[in-house]
Amino acid sequence: MKPKLIVLRGNSGSGKSSVVEALRERYGHGIAYIEQDYVRRTVFQELAEPDGANIALIGQMAGYALARGFHAVVEGILPTVRYARMLQQLHRDHGGHFYYLDIPFEETVRRHATRDKATAFTADDMAAWYRSKDLLDEPRETVIDETSSLDATVRQILNETGLLRPATQPQVGDDDRLTGSE
Repeated sequence: MKPKLIVLRGNSGSGKSSVVEALRERYGHGIAYIEQDYVRRTVFQELAEPDGANIALIGQMAGYALARGFHAVVEGILPTVRYARMLQQLHRDHGGHFYYLDIPFEETVRRHATRDKATAFTADDMAAWYRSKDLLDEPRETVIDETSSLDATVRQILNETGLLRPATQPQVGDDDRLTGSE
């Protein structure tokens, strides 16, 4: 199977990282997780800058993962004002499936309160970052709203990307007997 690019965008607290973790749990090995926050905050310690170093690196990481045979999930708020060009280039180079979690602000605040990092930032911080329907012009994104449960969202993405496989079907690497190694 040709490696798939998945881009998952949405506001803080919309459930993006939960979706990626569930995708990886359901699919198994073979999905590279490229997290905007990690690249921007941890790798570069950058603020939100118009031409931040993280932007190009996220695109390069996705391309590298795909070239190495991994499916790649790029996840983050990824505001269009700063990330649209890079995301459009990824789409031109690799195609892919683009999703936007469209969750009302009040619900993102409620979800944030349940996370481990609930004390890392406030609802006021989230309000400053919140952009309603910050959709790309191209490529078109599949919008998933708050009525879709985590399980339904994960199933939808796995189905639409062709990554859904029966949980009981062993994959190469899951069982050394399939590869001939011991």
